Amino acid sequence: GALLASACQAITYDELQSLTYLQVKGTGIANTCPIVDVDSDAKVPAGSYKMEKFCMEPTSFTVKDEKATDFIKTRLMTRLTYTLDQMSADFKVNSDGTVELVEKDGIDYAPVTVQMPGGERVPFLFTIKQLNAKGKYNGFGGDFVVPSYRGSSFLDPKGRGASTGYDNAVALPAADQEELETENAKSAAALKGSAVFSIAKYNPATGEVAGVFESIQPSDTDLGAKAPKDIKVTGLWYGQI
Repeated sequence: GALLASACQAITYDELQSLTYLQVKGTGIANTCPIVDVDSDAKVPAGSYKMEKFCMEPTSFTVKDEKATDFIKTRLMTRLTYTLDQMSADFKVNSDGTVELVEKDGIDYAPVTVQMPGGERVPFLFTIKQLNAKGKYNGFGGDFVVPSYRGSSFLDPKGRGASTGYDNAVALPAADQEELETENAKSAAALKGSAVFSIAKYNPATGEVAGVFESIQPSDTDLGAKAPKDIKVTGLWYGQI
């Protein structure tokens, strides 16, 4: 995987709240989700809940190349800022034990770059925006929206953008513009990803839930200029209901 083992600094929500800014600064703790330190096998009772402090901490990023059949391990290039946190969601447990989770708001995207073994760098927007997951208690999943890595007003080195800038490379008027079509016609359209979650722990006293997740989403397309790669993100999640 791409990431540092954060198990050595796995701490509960209350322990995290008791730390000062200087105790957290520079340690990487701010990039982790709290753990639920409880031994009970309690299940979340049926009902509709508001989930707060919903947090997703990746523990590995792997990339599927066009040529490869399986996902390849990568090396993290960006700093420890990839955890999604402070999200809110509607969480529902039905009487038959099925679960529904709809993500609403919060810090629900994080730009990340990983490097593949050959040296190629793959930027992507790790996100879970508008996730609508349904399914069994130990495996509920659904689709989410992956916004464009760059905004529509981003200008490339030739001054071309989706909603502003030149509409072709001014220095290359004689070049075959059809060949440059994907570079000229910028697209900031959103793509789709999918994720599966399972619940491993629930603390009835505090309403904390935690478990593991796996998501597969597309990488950056350079505003439509190149085909996205598939990114598989696995990790831990936490929430309070």
